[in-house]
Amino acid sequence: MNNDFNREWLTRKFEEIQRRILKVIEQMNDEQLNWRPNTASHSVSTLIKHIEGNIKERVCNGILHGNITRNREEEFKHTYVLKKELERKVNDNFQLVIDTVHTMSDQDFKKSQLVRNRERTNLDILHQCVAHYSEHMGQIFYISKLCLKEKYISTSI
Repeated sequence: MNNDFNREWLTRKFEEIQRRILKVIEQMNDEQLNWRPNTASHSVSTLIKHIEGNIKERVCNGILHGNITRNREEEFKHTYVLKKELERKVNDNFQLVIDTVHTMSDQDFKKSQLVRNRERTNLDILHQCVAHYSEHMGQIFYISKLCLKEKYISTSI
């Protein structure tokens, strides 16, 4: 099986998610990026930390066979993160995913890893990551609209 289509599609999707999250971050200040509607909800900064943790687990460890320790509970602790740091996290982490997708062979896409006690191919994992990050991107948009109100500028333009 030739995975050129998957490679191109995944690259476009990860680039789109990266671009749109950065456009939202650009519109917000440090306070807004760390604001959350209530104690049961997350801030933009927390969601970005969570996406970073997922990339470390699924891409760095799972696909690239790294040895990075993820502390998922720590990702969801509400901590204050500066705008510049969030921009760096989004750029660095998504670039890692994009570079990984570009360098994967057809055989790499077929390899599997254990995720929550279930064997899944790397290709399946990457498609799941697109869906997962898109869901969080929607949350990020919603939070930014709550903060910015009529000043919010759509990222799909």
